[in-house]
Amino acid sequence: MTEDAQLLNHPADAADLKRAVALLETPSITARMAALAGAPIEFGLSRLPRFAHERIHKIVHAAMHKAASAALSTVKEAPSKRASTKTHKLAAAVSGAAGGLFGMAGLAVELPVTTVIMMRSVADIARSEGFSLSEPWVQAACVEVFAFGGNSKRDDAAESGYYASRGVLSELTKNATRELVHLAGHRGAHEVTQAYAKKQAATWMAKLIDTVATRFGIVITEKTAAQIVPVIGAATAATMNVLFTNHYQDMARGHFIVKRLELKYGAQAVEQAYRRVRAGEALAAQGRLEG
Repeated sequence: MTEDAQLLNHPADAADLKRAVALLETPSITARMAALAGAPIEFGLSRLPRFAHERIHKIVHAAMHKAASAALSTVKEAPSKRASTKTHKLAAAVSGAAGGLFGMAGLAVELPVTTVIMMRSVADIARSEGFSLSEPWVQAACVEVFAFGGNSKRDDAAESGYYASRGVLSELTKNATRELVHLAGHRGAHEVTQAYAKKQAATWMAKLIDTVATRFGIVITEKTAAQIVPVIGAATAATMNVLFTNHYQDMARGHFIVKRLELKYGAQAVEQAYRRVRAGEALAAQGRLEG
């Protein structure tokens, strides 16, 4: 029996994988924001001046670097502890309401705060799935979550939005893993951890953050555009932040379920099983529509 078949024949693991597929293959965050705003995102984007796009991307890059260092280093080790998702949503709502009062002017203050809150929530979820946040690759996986915008019509029909996003990040991840394996062949385990965390991790983590921030910046620009639709006020901005936080919490839960299963069955087997589940869900949905 193949590894992917073993996974799908294991009741608990198969159920977890199905949950991950359901979470990761949801409508894109852009579609959800447009539905909340009650107008196409393009309406708001057309009203954003060019300099605003550039300003937003600069703020996003700075916010992501700050969030990675501030959030990931302050979440205490407590593997498998239940994640406090509601607390983080509430904090994001408060931050969004405050930022919504000042529009674009408040973004430079609100976005770094919200990003730290969301990064802490992602780390909290990783911890609840049994991962240690002292591991550089787990910290990197937390950053990766912000590259997952959900399933979009822009994705290739043959490719999942989740795995398409992972593909963009794979070279950085492969290089980091290759460095760790090389170090492991020459030093003891303790020295590997020390050397890798201090000398190697910082460089590729910074590159990873920049890559993710570029993708995240597009979503933040769309979020800003949605919030300048006339009907959007401070209250709806708070709701938008809750929607935003909830989306990335879902992405984090799905991502770390997949990561946990990969440790048990291998990355290739999990991807094959994931695609089988996704294809099965698509066929079932089509059957319901035709019925």
